[in-house]
Amino acid sequence: MSKLIFNRRRFLGTAAMTGAALASPAYLRRAHAQGGEVNIWTYNDFVPEAFKEQFEAETGIKVNVRLVDDQGKQFNLLAAEQPNPSVDIMTVAGHRFLQFIESDLLAPMDTDRLSNWDKINPTFSESDWSTINGNKWGVPILSGMEVLSYNTDLVTAEEAQTWDTLFSEKYKGQTAYIIQDMLSIVMLMKGYDGNFIEYADDHEKAAEIMAEIQQFMIEKKPLVRKYYDSGAEIQQMFVNQDIALGHSWNGPAAALINDGFPLAMSIPQEGSYGFVYTLNVANNAPNADNAYTFLDAMLSSPEIGAAMTKASGFISTYKDSAQYLSDLEKKSTSFPEEQLANLQFFRAEENELKYGLMDPAVEAIKAA
Repeated sequence: MSKLIFNRRRFLGTAAMTGAALASPAYLRRAHAQGGEVNIWTYNDFVPEAFKEQFEAETGIKVNVRLVDDQGKQFNLLAAEQPNPSVDIMTVAGHRFLQFIESDLLAPMDTDRLSNWDKINPTFSESDWSTINGNKWGVPILSGMEVLSYNTDLVTAEEAQTWDTLFSEKYKGQTAYIIQDMLSIVMLMKGYDGNFIEYADDHEKAAEIMAEIQQFMIEKKPLVRKYYDSGAEIQQMFVNQDIALGHSWNGPAAALINDGFPLAMSIPQEGSYGFVYTLNVANNAPNADNAYTFLDAMLSSPEIGAAMTKASGFISTYKDSAQYLSDLEKKSTSFPEEQLANLQFFRAEENELKYGLMDPAVEAIKAA
């Protein structure tokens, strides 16, 4: 990986030209006075190591990263710590915003403190899902989707065009998926709205549908090798050839493809869901100034966005980041237009209804 363009001239000089507080030595002194650190909860590879080291060297602010693998666990931990959280910045998927916001766990994003906000593609920075109650709530960094990943030595491209293959007897004991994510996808398979917006005024129907989906998943349980939780788990299962195919996020799959593993991805004909990862500032963050210093630095160059894509496999939200990717990396983060037409984004309007039904269903499927 090439050295990231994150030097003192670019980092402080650009901010100075825009009049941002970031370039002010007094601002950095205030950051040091708060303890000289910033605490981040995020997924593996979302903070490029080269960027982290240069940021620490340039600012004197120590970056403490705690890895997370589940939005629900992160929510519960943050809720338990309030009103005095230990974290400053966390990674929240856009479709989970409302849950965090309604529990007063996030602070509205002050984009005026981010001189590099315009480095983000407006498709992500100015989208409807990113604005709630008149406020922005996060810095979009990576975009992903739920895909069907498959070992090309074992599964054909034709077979991978339908989710039905994941539940076929042919691949019994050779599949894996995340239960909660698959609940939404199975709803699509059966012609239902996995965002639950259609059932906002008919909770009884929503419950009936979830009971149907839960029963389907229980009936198909003998076919699955493993329910997994993290991207690293499914990567290891593919490498070990424990599985031939599985539901995954595109990021972990792309990382394997870029490493030369015989893997491919599809967005099956029944459809799937996309999502955007954002970096958010915690309500009552102990090092809020340092958090904004970190976020603005992270947005300072498209090469940083490309570095996140190279490490995670997810698609960067930064303008011009693709020019720093190899042809293979570009290929592993793109899909045919006909497949993209099958994609819709997760939405948050009915999350209370959705997760109120899904969470018990997940436990019931595990226990069955």
